[in-house]
Amino acid sequence: MATYQQRVLEGASAVELVVALYDGIARFLTGAIDAVERGDVEGRRAAVKRALDIIIHLQARLRMDVGGRPAEALSEFYASIFAQIIQASQSASRQKFEHTIECVRNVREAWKQVAREDAGMNVVAAASTSRGGHSAWTA
Repeated sequence: MATYQQRVLEGASAVELVVALYDGIARFLTGAIDAVERGDVEGRRAAVKRALDIIIHLQARLRMDVGGRPAEALSEFYASIFAQIIQASQSASRQKFEHTIECVRNVREAWKQVAREDAGMNVVAAASTSRGGHSAWTA
């Protein structure tokens, strides 16, 4: 049986899934902070690995041939965040993890705005289609 979270993600748009992945990065980095405070080296490493796995996944899915400069900027962001996480983990630094979480949340908010705008366009497209018009926004 699927959990509530799995059901929600099954109906999510691509942008909403990206937002969920950013949430996962922040959640795992918060877990790494908790592990640092407990002195749990293995817990820190496990949490860091999960966050890095998400970043690798996001990086691998970038379409540089289609995305142009925004895709390049995201690629640079992911490389920077990856390096910050490694540094935070190596130094077991709460402050470095917190800074990285802040950076991730800032970009997450930009994705969240895109999701809201995308949802708004889908509502307009649905309204247009229901009135007999044709919309290029719906697939």
